[in-house]
Amino acid sequence: MEDSVTDLQNWIDKNTYHHSQFWDLKKLVETKEKHGLTISLCLPTLNEEKTIGKEVILFKSELVNRYPLLDEIAVIDSGSDDNTLEVAKTYGADTYLSADILPDLEPKMGKGENLWKAIHQLKGDIIVYVDADISNIHPRFVYGLVAPLIYREEVKYVKAFYDRPLAVSGGVRNSGGGRVTEILVRPLFSLFFPELTTIIQPLSGEYAVRREVLEQIAFPIGYGVETSHLIDVHHKFGLEAFAQTDLDKRVHENKPTISLGKMSFGILQTFLKRAQALGKFENVDHETILRQFQVTKSQYQQNEISIVEEERPPMIEIEEYRKKFGR
Repeated sequence: MEDSVTDLQNWIDKNTYHHSQFWDLKKLVETKEKHGLTISLCLPTLNEEKTIGKEVILFKSELVNRYPLLDEIAVIDSGSDDNTLEVAKTYGADTYLSADILPDLEPKMGKGENLWKAIHQLKGDIIVYVDADISNIHPRFVYGLVAPLIYREEVKYVKAFYDRPLAVSGGVRNSGGGRVTEILVRPLFSLFFPELTTIIQPLSGEYAVRREVLEQIAFPIGYGVETSHLIDVHHKFGLEAFAQTDLDKRVHENKPTISLGKMSFGILQTFLKRAQALGKFENVDHETILRQFQVTKSQYQQNEISIVEEERPPMIEIEEYRKKFGR
């Protein structure tokens, strides 16, 4: 047990970065070009007109025009009924409706669907995903994630973390968010996949990944996509494929507890499917109806919500993708 703890701590020491280590963007771009890499930024959206413009302006100004780190910035949208696409296009992003990508497939709604279709639509050797609702957006949300992939060929998947209760020189940093991680995902990983507990924020929505990895893994279209990625990449490539970068702080609107219950229910379905497939325990039949309560002054109403974690297959199995990329 002691050796195992030591090994995990060694991994953390070797593979955990702070974004300030990658401040030299000129050097980063030079190394990227030396290796002949291309990098695509995907911003998955649904009704994000309030924040998407600022993100596109910042990334285009700093990471395309000033330092040519990004080769394309693309918004992939689930069907917003506000001005998300118009705003993004005005400020210079390539914009796509998720339903228009691979149109022969029945369209599905969900963030994971957008992330999956980005693999087909975008051209980069590396794809970096950044959520579109970040109010304190900064170039570090991109360069902090792609840098380990540029500098270390053995690294395949880089996760972001931020606002976590970590011991630092000035004391303990306050945690903001991460409730589903600490209450659900970290206990599950501790029980069944202890190596994955080294990932400080497994559900973060910001990560950068090599195309050769993305095309080999399935994508839940809903809440379970980040959890499935960690389990599948770990199974195929091992813990050494991962790195993680501290981005300090991420400001966005926190979800109410009842919404976190829905998120947890979907994640748990994804987790059970993979844990069973990997022989962690016997197959267990489970329902897909989440039951929550709505209480008024005179009534206690149980609401039944159907949450089914559908999945897209590995992109490499899609014929159009193989033709487009010569696989």
